[in-house]
Amino acid sequence: MKYVDEFRKPELIRKAAAEIRRLCDPKRYYRLMEVCGGHTHAIYRFGLKDVLPANIDLIHGPGCPVCVLPMGRVDDGLSIAASEANLIFAAFGDMMRIPGTRGSPLEHKARGMDVRIVYSPADAIKLAKANPQKHVMFFAIGFETTAPSTALTLVRAKAEKLRNFSVFCNHVTIIPAIRAILDSPDMRLDGFIGPGHVSTVIGCRPYEWIAKNEGKPIVVSGFEPLDLLQSIVMLLSQLQRKEAKVENQYTRVVPWEGNRAALRAMAEVFELRPYFEWRGLGFISQSALRIKPSYAEWDAEQRFHVPGIRVTDPKAAQCGEVLKGVLTPAQCKLFGKECTPETPVGALMVSSEGSCAAYYNYEHRKNSELTSLSLPA
Repeated sequence: MKYVDEFRKPELIRKAAAEIRRLCDPKRYYRLMEVCGGHTHAIYRFGLKDVLPANIDLIHGPGCPVCVLPMGRVDDGLSIAASEANLIFAAFGDMMRIPGTRGSPLEHKARGMDVRIVYSPADAIKLAKANPQKHVMFFAIGFETTAPSTALTLVRAKAEKLRNFSVFCNHVTIIPAIRAILDSPDMRLDGFIGPGHVSTVIGCRPYEWIAKNEGKPIVVSGFEPLDLLQSIVMLLSQLQRKEAKVENQYTRVVPWEGNRAALRAMAEVFELRPYFEWRGLGFISQSALRIKPSYAEWDAEQRFHVPGIRVTDPKAAQCGEVLKGVLTPAQCKLFGKECTPETPVGALMVSSEGSCAAYYNYEHRKNSELTSLSLPA
């Protein structure tokens, strides 16, 4: 706790905010994208936008894996579970309320499907061992952050010859998503606050092309208020000097070359898909992982029939525009009305790291309370 408090000291935060104001050119408008959903959550939770100059705009990127999962993949996983007798659908808790066309996993559970929440892929292995008469399918999701744990679980399942276990793989990779954003014609960015969690696995080197080829500075950041403010200071310093390079603010956690053991585990089990669909971004080539043929027995897509459902998102929910930073959450027509954390229509309202949920839980509620306090009796 003492360690965390160091990154939340008011005097240090005030000092960082003053340095941002000093570096900020009042004649210029800055658009900085935080790629990671954890950063979006922290920015709203700690009210960091309130200490920034008005001409610095923080754009929320596609760094929430739950948010970028297309509705069709949810339907595919649930279709397997519905068509197979004695199958347990196992997934992380933040998957439970992701809407498919016929409801979320939680709603399917209410209708009688055997849906279980697990806290790690290893828990799914335990579930399979405890239920030898059933098949456990783990719905794997996440960026490179969670992919190593899925990989090691598959290695274990193969070594133990666990026949009643498989993985429905939906792991995605961060670099192609950033490339797709930079290629978008309606997107203008000055720099990136690089993802902290993903970088603990892949390191900082994979981002060098952003600086070299695109001329955009990127600073890999931690998640405390002082981490994020210091990262903005580093970005503004680069922009003031007209530089573009990769810097690592999160050196206490992120190694420059990444976690080599985790990368080896991923290389053992996974290979790149030719293409994969992202909610709001469409199909992006080589942007997701699939299980190698050597692990086909534990690959749900090889073991079961997958319908390959493609679904258009509800037109009124403007998740795609918010994911790309074209709109803010509050500018979506459904935000705070039909779409709330209690009744999410779009995926960005489901996960706590989704930009819409983060905005609703901190900014929207704060503004609503202020408005109600100012109303005459």
